[in-house]
Amino acid sequence: MTEKTCAACDCPLDENSYQVKIGGKAVEVCCDDCARKLKEAYGSAAAPSQG
Repeated sequence: MTEKTCAACDCPLDENSYQVKIGGKAVEVCCDDCARKLKEAYGSAAAPSQG
């Protein structure tokens, strides 16, 4: 059996995991902090470059 891990920090997920939508895709994270980090990272990666 494959163990599920957090999309942000790679920690093992348990029954308290969160599911968030990032770029139209549902991903599982272990906590609110990881969810926020993923959303921020996606937002900065998806933003047009300044230059």
